[in-house]
Amino acid sequence: MKIARFSHGDTIAFGIVDEEEDELVVLKADPMFAGYEPTGARVPLAEARLLAPVIPRSKVVAVGKNYREHAEEMGGEAPAEPLLFLKPNTSVIGPGDAIVLPRQSEQVEHEGELAVVIGRIAKNIADADAAGVIFGYTIANDVTARDLQRRDGQWTRAKGFDTFCPLGPVIDTELDLDGGTIETIVDGERRQHGRLADMVHSIPAIVAYASSVFTLLPGDVILTGTPAGVGPLVDGDTVEVTVSGLGTLSNPVRAAG
Repeated sequence: MKIARFSHGDTIAFGIVDEEEDELVVLKADPMFAGYEPTGARVPLAEARLLAPVIPRSKVVAVGKNYREHAEEMGGEAPAEPLLFLKPNTSVIGPGDAIVLPRQSEQVEHEGELAVVIGRIAKNIADADAAGVIFGYTIANDVTARDLQRRDGQWTRAKGFDTFCPLGPVIDTELDLDGGTIETIVDGERRQHGRLADMVHSIPAIVAYASSVFTLLPGDVILTGTPAGVGPLVDGDTVEVTVSGLGTLSNPVRAAG
């Protein structure tokens, strides 16, 4: 099932995507907390503006260097344990929203990723229990000011600017990860392509490990790492991240005004 958060007229709502009819089945409330009770209304997808499908109430947890070839292109090896960092929820934007290039950086890069949306409170869970706390999956772009990342020696500023965490277009609650792929295209040029199976640390392992550090809350998002091929974004670009079976997250890139 694919869940969208969208605006239509003056209303923001949640809906189930009916792909056969190209419509949204409008729900009474956020299904993560209130279930899937429909209002009886339907909205054509063409008339809706899709928003970030979740706004984390607590945190965005991200995993660094979780594909070996990406770790190598960054000048190191994949870590033995998941390498965690946080992005503020103010960095989240939705499909079609502009990634804004900050004046402080001269090297902003894309990092297309699969994202996990947490649906239940989780603390110190086992790998085998991870599926029970996952609400679904969406697509993310872990936008990074690479020059600031090198300069600062830690990643908070480089990863945390407003607009540096596009999410969307939907949450898929039943995504089949077997054989899944991810790719990033910038203005028609394929920059990244990888298999989800090539993650160094699996999704259950990541969720369990993160839960041993932070209490995970409903609506928290975990970014699972990016394959090799990260590269620069400049004013006027359009960056598209596609996960097979899930869709495409597309965002324009704009210089700060």
